[in-house]
Amino acid sequence: MPAQARDHLGEQLQILYGFVLTEIHPAPLLDLVARLDAALATRSAVDADSFRRELTEVLPRLRTFALSLTVNAAQADDLVQETVLKAWANQHRFTPGTNLVAWLCTILRNQFYTECRRRRREVEDADGAAAGEMIALPAQEHGIDLQKVWQAMAALPPTQREALMLVGAQGLTYEAAAALIGCQVGTVKSRVSRARAFLTGRLAARA
Repeated sequence: MPAQARDHLGEQLQILYGFVLTEIHPAPLLDLVARLDAALATRSAVDADSFRRELTEVLPRLRTFALSLTVNAAQADDLVQETVLKAWANQHRFTPGTNLVAWLCTILRNQFYTECRRRRREVEDADGAAAGEMIALPAQEHGIDLQKVWQAMAALPPTQREALMLVGAQGLTYEAAAALIGCQVGTVKSRVSRARAFLTGRLAARA
């Protein structure tokens, strides 16, 4: 892929990712944070307070990753809530100073596939029809471009979309993404490369 095309695609993903990061948290997630605050009031633990603060700060990034897996806003929010609750209950297993985002994404991903196995079905959206339900995009002109990116992302195979979001949006290294997914570094590189090529072609065709 030409460097110019790759850079342009990266800019589109960062704009889209930035929009989700600045979006107001859904009410259920805000309620969950309030519940964590209530728990802190009874514990008065400095370490727990620090963990809660860092956990709250990365909620938008967790939601973005959840959206990339579920392609559905309601399911993504439920998945984030389950992840936060599990992380809170197992905070003693997190090593301070290590990558909190990677640790949380691992919990979220494991929870997602546990739910998939329980339902014995995968969420599919071959035509990107569910992309419009992911987030409420802005009404400005650039919102149309973001909608196209969402729809193209939704049409990616789940494994490619996951790899691209971890590397292209979350900023993980190929090595960190491979460790999180549980595959070889070369596999992640291949998935990201194919995802970028697909998106570049898809977005160019709709331009």
